[in-house]
Amino acid sequence: MNIQEQMQLLSRGTLEILPSGGLEAKLKEAAIKGRPLRVKAGFDPTAPDLHLGHTVLLEKLRQFQLCGHQVVFLIGDFTGMIGDPTGKNETRPPLTHEEVLINAETYKEQVFRILDPSQTEVRFNSEWLHNLNAADLIRISARATVARMLERDDFEKRYKGGQSIAIHEFLYPLIQGYDSVALDADVELGGNDQKFNLLMGRQLQEAYGKAPQVILTMPLLEGLDGVNKMSKSLNNYVGVAEPAKEQFGKLMSVSDELMLKYYELLSDVDLDGIRAMHPMEAKKQLAAMIVERFHGEGSGVTAREGFEAQFAKKEVPDDVPEATLSAEDGELWIVHALTETGLTSSNGEAMRMIRQNALSIDGEKMGDKDFRLKSGGPYLIKLGKRKFVRLTVG
Repeated sequence: MNIQEQMQLLSRGTLEILPSGGLEAKLKEAAIKGRPLRVKAGFDPTAPDLHLGHTVLLEKLRQFQLCGHQVVFLIGDFTGMIGDPTGKNETRPPLTHEEVLINAETYKEQVFRILDPSQTEVRFNSEWLHNLNAADLIRISARATVARMLERDDFEKRYKGGQSIAIHEFLYPLIQGYDSVALDADVELGGNDQKFNLLMGRQLQEAYGKAPQVILTMPLLEGLDGVNKMSKSLNNYVGVAEPAKEQFGKLMSVSDELMLKYYELLSDVDLDGIRAMHPMEAKKQLAAMIVERFHGEGSGVTAREGFEAQFAKKEVPDDVPEATLSAEDGELWIVHALTETGLTSSNGEAMRMIRQNALSIDGEKMGDKDFRLKSGGPYLIKLGKRKFVRLTVG
């Protein structure tokens, strides 16, 4: 890809690229020198299983690989024993080294379902951090101030609220930043909650006489509830290692708005094409794509067929009437569709039924009275418990 094509792909879904113009400059420099960029992302192995929230960064790393760059998948086995204080309102108990190593092994197996092993370095930050002595740690600590640390949002809130901040928590962003020094990172990726730590990497690289990395921050992925960050503790997650059937079924429960965000952050698919599709079909394609990624070729089709068969068996009678209605400018108002197919006796009844959440289209609840069906189909429309029609919009 040329520089413009790389920028278009690599900037997709990002919140910030800092400094402004920095990534394009790095790409041009790499092209001139004929070497790939070293692109780093760190993962603390604080739990054994990855979920789709973690794969936002993995997808961006994969896109860097598509552009020909070298990915450094950094497992924070040393930092994992400290405990990342980001977003925490109290000191988090650290993991034991044995717990960290067990979790790290599962990470290594799961990430290569997305990343190309030939373009990936798997590193553990204990390689260099275990060798630091007390004098080294003091020298690193001298590169930052307490005032700077208290600029960090979670530290500031805890300090003002009279909650304790342990000294070792100040060390976390410093030694995460030192990882970038040790790895000669050109680019580092992280969630938007990691911005302070990523900038610390730039600061330390400069302090050690190295070219500062460019940082890319990515949004945090909401879970299936559409509100909270995806988390196993909130049970709103889709696990990377979950069975294909479970992955597919969970993804079919996401909202239309969240579905578009999943496409943006977890794929390269053109979003205009997705917006033009019926939401249910787009959702099925998303679920099949995710399943295929983690379970291999053909698994997405099998999961979709199983879901559709289960839905049909559970919900749909054998003698569903069929109808065809004309669209105006390629769209048909759902209220007119219900009335003209005889499912309701009037537009008023149709709107009342929609408000009562009695309408489903292709198995998905539809509570928007202004919804338009696009030309195509057939759509399986269900109203209440027993009224069905297969509607083609011409």
